[in-house]
Amino acid sequence: MPVDAAALRLCLVTDRSLARGRPLLDIVAAAVRGGATMVQLREKAATTRAFLEEARALKAALAPLGVLFVVNDRLDIALAIDADGVHVGQSDLPVEDARRLLGPDRIVGLSITNTAEILRPDAAAADYLGLGPVYAQQTKADATAPLGVEGFRRARALTRRPVMAIGGLTPENSAPLLAAGADGLAVVSAIMAADAPEGAARRFARLFD
Repeated sequence: MPVDAAALRLCLVTDRSLARGRPLLDIVAAAVRGGATMVQLREKAATTRAFLEEARALKAALAPLGVLFVVNDRLDIALAIDADGVHVGQSDLPVEDARRLLGPDRIVGLSITNTAEILRPDAAAADYLGLGPVYAQQTKADATAPLGVEGFRRARALTRRPVMAIGGLTPENSAPLLAAGADGLAVVSAIMAADAPEGAARRFARLFD
């Protein structure tokens, strides 16, 4: 399914460990007010039922606003709540299998960490790619070495698929990635851990003005 590039401009990737006890829904709502155009729900420790209830609540809040909502890894959750799609990693369900189960009207995103992965058929089959980490980051213990801006630029040039940069992004270091061909920015800690998530999202959104 073709993805509107405008919907990929600013994606909030959730991480409950950075919420400092604040309700996830409140942080997501603030980020959307600040300009987030997409939300990826990522839960590594929640039970299936808790994950499902959370996803359902976010879907109900985001759907009327036209904000794209995808679920990280868990195809079963995405199907259960009729999410806009799913985002998978290199060790998750292959893109074509995820698409077959989701149907033609949902999107499938894929994480890419290097140029070898971006040249594989899985990458060509995805609707969009999350490319990174670009900079050093703390949210994924198993993250690969940072690509840097030039590494991002080289990998981005190898695909015609829409690409979102991810990994250690801040409003101060993201502009070079847009110049290097990023269609969008996927942000975790700079919004999730911010004292004012709405303001943090707004600073990212201004980069597209």
